[in-house]
Amino acid sequence: TIGISKTTPVEVMEQFYPVLFEEYSLHEGSGGAGKQRGGFGVNYKIKLRRGTAKVSMVMDHGRFGPQGVLGGSDGGVNRVHVERDAETYIPPHLSKDQNILVEVGNTIHVSTPGGGGYEDPFLRNPELVLHDLKRGYYSEKQAQELFGVVLNSLEEVDSKATEKLREAQ
Repeated sequence: TIGISKTTPVEVMEQFYPVLFEEYSLHEGSGGAGKQRGGFGVNYKIKLRRGTAKVSMVMDHGRFGPQGVLGGSDGGVNRVHVERDAETYIPPHLSKDQNILVEVGNTIHVSTPGGGGYEDPFLRNPELVLHDLKRGYYSEKQAQELFGVVLNSLEEVDSKATEKLREAQ
């Protein structure tokens, strides 16, 4: 069992199990928009290095992300698929399945859900949105659509344009 919620370093898991973590990253954009945005889930991609294995998973939010509260947006959903040569297997229940046979070179892809947002996203401090943009969590287009934040040509918050956009909503 490789339980990602245990936060064991991937290097330790690679030593203990015959797997290679090809990716372990933030699931950017998976947190629901809100005055307080939801936290992001993680992406991981694991390749079996030797032998065979059976994959079982019991996760939540395969169809609907965690709910936003008081006007906040829902978080992203859980996505899982297994690549076997030219075939891609997607569990019928999206986030729950058992005894999925994987062989050497097969890859398991998981994107965990983000948390739901809290309160109206247009109330989020524009400087916090800019901070998220600079970290690559959102695109400039997402900043406008989700949070009502407009940047100027210097990639700074355009306060007047932001206020105008937010008032129009």
